[in-house]
Amino acid sequence: MIGKYPAKLDEKNRLFVPAKLRSELGEDFYVTLGVNCGHRCLTVYTAAEWRRLSDNFNALSLAQRSGATSLIFMNAVQCCPDKQFRFGLTQFLLDYAGMKRDVVIVGRAGQAEIWDAAEFAAFETENLTPEKLLASLEAIGL
Repeated sequence: MIGKYPAKLDEKNRLFVPAKLRSELGEDFYVTLGVNCGHRCLTVYTAAEWRRLSDNFNALSLAQRSGATSLIFMNAVQCCPDKQFRFGLTQFLLDYAGMKRDVVIVGRAGQAEIWDAAEFAAFETENLTPEKLLASLEAIGL
């Protein structure tokens, strides 16, 4: 998944799935807590990626399953968009990510993130420097 898409939450806390992401996300997907460079956002996982994460979680010892790792699962929501390609988010997730009305949905390789628009603008400003871009390119082998 790639690109960034401005969106607005409607009065029922629903978002519209951008056309370019529909086939990649599939008929159902999962949204949960996320973080990127110290900024709060929501992370969107395809059903296949969620199964992989669940299998990894279930393979952990009971001690490893406690704490922050379990928060990712207990606060997740399964999303099945309606005929207008809208999906709902819980108030808890919206509050966690500080989302009001304007949001940005961004592709992040095999996942997507949902950001409050102002928080995403701050993240982008903070990280859009030649030094950080060069470090990112080096990290992925370019």
